[in-house]
Amino acid sequence: MTPADLSSTVLHAVRRAVDENALRAPVPARVRVERTRPGGTGDYACAVALQLAGPAGLPAREVARILRERVAAEPGIGRVEITGPGFLSFTLDAPADRDRAVLDAVRERGSAYGHGDALRNEELRFHHAREVRAAVTADAVRRLLTAQGARVRVGCEGEAEEWGRLGVSPDAYGPVAPEDTVIRPVPAGASAGELLERLGADAARWGLLRPAAHDRAPLGDGLLVQGEANPLFRVRYAHARTRALTRGAAALGFTSAPEAAPYGPETAPYEPPARPLLDLLADHPGVLLTAARHRAPDRVARQLEAVAHAFFDFHDCCPPLPSGDEKPSAAHRSRLALAEAAGTVLAGGLSLLGISAPAHL
Repeated sequence: MTPADLSSTVLHAVRRAVDENALRAPVPARVRVERTRPGGTGDYACAVALQLAGPAGLPAREVARILRERVAAEPGIGRVEITGPGFLSFTLDAPADRDRAVLDAVRERGSAYGHGDALRNEELRFHHAREVRAAVTADAVRRLLTAQGARVRVGCEGEAEEWGRLGVSPDAYGPVAPEDTVIRPVPAGASAGELLERLGADAARWGLLRPAAHDRAPLGDGLLVQGEANPLFRVRYAHARTRALTRGAAALGFTSAPEAAPYGPETAPYEPPARPLLDLLADHPGVLLTAARHRAPDRVARQLEAVAHAFFDFHDCCPPLPSGDEKPSAAHRSRLALAEAAGTVLAGGLSLLGISAPAHL
């Protein structure tokens, strides 16, 4: 069970409690779960009972008890406790089961892993100036929201010939309407044509989207450097490396298998070097939804940087391919499955930013 799955499970429990008249309170649009802080109990915690206590006219711990009864038996949840003034603390099933569930979800959804329908009831209108950073940001926001089920319309003050080469295609041109939300990041200080000529489409989009909208976008030649100092190169190189691992495994006559390796204190291939990477993959759907809600494509870029960094750490500690005369083992097949999942998430995230993910660099 991923954090996004857990959030949906708790929200469903709230709806059930309201439908069964066990709880008289408005059903929130979403429920937020967070990783338990150091010294806390369980894997994740949720404050929804405190949120609902006032409207329900009940103590928060009583609301938590009502919800715990409806969550505890759900698949993937090992234990639910009530802590403090009314927090729900969740301990999920064994790490091995959770890890396999995440990898299965990535394998099943492919580059659409993390997409959903949480915003399916929303119809949104945006408008931006005839300025390249505003145009690219509006396009990325549209991609993020559409991936979560929203219907989005983007308008612009005027057309620019180069925008098509940047993947930008507004729905209409003209003045801003009263119902439009204006997207207004700090301007790039350069035209689309200048950025395309100097950086190309992919580096230009990354340079425009990676900083938060209220920060200036650094658009220097460092975006083209093929080295670790360039986050875009590192993300794309991590993706290309995962594809190279798949090709290398095929040449050695084996494929990935997330369930292949035995699990135990000494044999588990995903503990401990892989834990940061697995946690990032599990959190990915929540990051995409949050980025969509906050109209913040920079959050996706930072997530991809973190995934790439964790992948290289894992790769260096737990090589997915055998070396020398070593034969492919169950651990190699499991490690390859994790590497391939990381590559899939990187490719999907880059696609949401409108950036290509080459298989070779």
